[in-house]
Amino acid sequence: MDPLDIVGNLSNIKPAYQPVFSAVKHDIIGYEVLGRIDHEGVWKSLGDFFQDSQVPDEFKLEVDTHILTIAIEDIMKHDDKKLLFINRNAKELMLENGETFIEALQPFVERGFSLSRIVLEITEHDFDEDFESLNHLLLYYKTYGIQIAVDHVGAKSSNLDRLRQLEPHILKVDSKVLRDNDSSGYQDIIYSLSMLARRIGAALLFENIEDSFQLYYAWKHGGRFYQGFYLGEPSYHFLDPFEKESLIKSQVDSFIRREKEVIEKRLEFVLKWDQCLRDSLVHWDGPKRADSYLDKVTSDFNYESFRMYICDSNGKQISSNFRQRDEEWIKEPEILGTNWAFRPYFLENMMQMKTWNKGRLSDLYSDIETREMVRTFSFPLSDHHFIFIDIRYDFIYENESLLM
Repeated sequence: MDPLDIVGNLSNIKPAYQPVFSAVKHDIIGYEVLGRIDHEGVWKSLGDFFQDSQVPDEFKLEVDTHILTIAIEDIMKHDDKKLLFINRNAKELMLENGETFIEALQPFVERGFSLSRIVLEITEHDFDEDFESLNHLLLYYKTYGIQIAVDHVGAKSSNLDRLRQLEPHILKVDSKVLRDNDSSGYQDIIYSLSMLARRIGAALLFENIEDSFQLYYAWKHGGRFYQGFYLGEPSYHFLDPFEKESLIKSQVDSFIRREKEVIEKRLEFVLKWDQCLRDSLVHWDGPKRADSYLDKVTSDFNYESFRMYICDSNGKQISSNFRQRDEEWIKEPEILGTNWAFRPYFLENMMQMKTWNKGRLSDLYSDIETREMVRTFSFPLSDHHFIFIDIRYDFIYENESLLM
């Protein structure tokens, strides 16, 4: 549609509301406000209008303000305390120094509407604008109690520092990426976003959830809020807050059962390997005979491991590398004396093994040499010496509990 036809027919425009669900109570905590226009008897999305860079920002602001006004009126009539998620782009917000947005909200504040119920959504792409000015404007909005959400997070990993500086209340993660063919690197991005969210006190909202798997992914990766057609499509009225409670609860219950089974199976491996090495301690005769000890242990891990070695409590390797090649264990003495204490969590893990006298299984990580995803099982041979057994990828792949 022609932008002039849209701006000139505000009476044919109204908001649609897509529910946002809580992972805590499985109820609706708010609605994202989406623009719709009646075009020849058919309600159509205004997404193309708002995303068209050729449309003047003043036009978008006028339509957005019209939609916002109706949405707040609707939710106040409904006597609901739910949040309203409002989309804005940076250029539109910064018109007239950002005051237009506040001025549109002020009449409702005077009628008792709390601005803490407004969640202002910007996209990560908006960071390409004048970020410092945008940051100052959003800080100003925060003083009114307005919450800030950043949409499409992870689109640019270089923006993590800006996200940290901005400290939004909510980070919105697009579940559609899981349907792409090349989503392997997305796991690392989600992990980074999860860590960042914890540090800045932000909640993760997974949007575009369209099936049970994507809901599981959101749940498993710490999503506090869920949104998508699988749970609720946009509509022109507000729903019963607990309309999808039974669906979400049944799904989450199945996720919990599955996760418990996976953890239990993984712990079985840990206990098995721990006992195996505990039994092998009769062969441990101190650091000077470390290679001799490994000669006896390797056969116990023919199927699971591709490499093992021993370090002292300072991270210095006191044995050769024992590497399995073509079903034979090959000794690599040139590695003797290298130091691995620089690795993240290395010293932490050794101190925990010493304190609890138990073996530990690492998280999945990419091996520097093989570039494959591996885990390492480590075990205290004494208070000062520790064996490290690298679990090969094909064994991990065959056992789902080690992949998760």
